[in-house]
Amino acid sequence: MPSQQKKVIFCMAGMLSFVCALGAVAALGTPLWIKATFFCKTGALLVNASGQELDKFMGEMQYGLFHGEGVRQCGLGARPFRFSFFPDLLKAIPVSIHVNVILFSTILIVLTLVGTAFFMYNAFGKPFETLHGPLGLYLLSFISGSCGCLVMILFASEVKIHRLSEKIANYKEGTYAYKTQSEKYTTSFWVVFICFFVHFNGLLIRFAGFQPFAKSKDTETTNVAADLMY
Repeated sequence: MPSQQKKVIFCMAGMLSFVCALGAVAALGTPLWIKATFFCKTGALLVNASGQELDKFMGEMQYGLFHGEGVRQCGLGARPFRFSFFPDLLKAIPVSIHVNVILFSTILIVLTLVGTAFFMYNAFGKPFETLHGPLGLYLLSFISGSCGCLVMILFASEVKIHRLSEKIANYKEGTYAYKTQSEKYTTSFWVVFICFFVHFNGLLIRFAGFQPFAKSKDTETTNVAADLMY
């Protein structure tokens, strides 16, 4: 591959990796993973509400991996509330799954930053070492993409299978019972999806024709000259 073309491809991949790292950091800390609506079925049954009256019993919430906020309604007006997963909801949520989501998100960020450094090293250096060269980039891209995929799968299972939104809505609510009506993945979740997709850009380098263990012409010339001397 021509030197200039190699620099352009690796620099673009490094910039994408760095943007992904920033996006993953922002996603990890913001409460923009899920937006949910929930229905106060106890209150609606007590007053036998129907039609437009049911709107007075609809609440909503938005949350991320660490905290969130929402509004409960049970026919008596809106009641805003805030919550944090640690330590408030430790007894209500599947802790092991939630911790793994945070863990794999952190690994995704770290590996993405390492990948950025590797891309830049490959762009401006002479990476003939196995792990610092293209093989290391393929490996990092694969592991990072796998972490992003695990984050989405684990979080989706926590929300859908373990009914996370419903557990949050019913936390410390002894009188009323809430049921989830709708859930929508929002900005932070889709940022992780984009990171998962972009992390396979290492394959683009291979498709572009760059051989992982190809030696430069200078190295080949040196080897030929050395052979002729013996």
